[in-house]
Amino acid sequence: MSSAIPETHLGLLLLPAEGVLTTLMPDGQPQMSIVWADFDGQHVLINTTLHRQKGKNMQANPKVNVLVIDPKNGARFVEVRGEVVEITQKGAIAHADKQTQAYSSYLKQRFYGDIYPVEQQDKETRVIVKISPKRITTDAIFS
Repeated sequence: MSSAIPETHLGLLLLPAEGVLTTLMPDGQPQMSIVWADFDGQHVLINTTLHRQKGKNMQANPKVNVLVIDPKNGARFVEVRGEVVEITQKGAIAHADKQTQAYSSYLKQRFYGDIYPVEQQDKETRVIVKISPKRITTDAIFS
């Protein structure tokens, strides 16, 4: 069963606002990473690699948490507790390019070449992680 993200807070997942992804280490310790979040209408999308710690953690344990705070108002946020339902390479580089453009205000066009060196692409497996929301928490002020 998934939970719907309220329209009042949906924009936080569509705007270029950094989020915090929490995954669990093999010993159960939480691990947090700053991420660029996205939303496809059903899933929160995170673009990463299989080789980074968050990628390894999500492959081992699909329970995750994503917190995005409004960059213009720190009292407004959306927290998505969810479960990874898919990790796919399909479209991952194009998605990284799309996020690069959004998060750089179109000053940069390519993830590999503008954010990371082009050579890095051959050293990692870029993926889109699809997270199905299970519980949504929003600030009390704007709910």
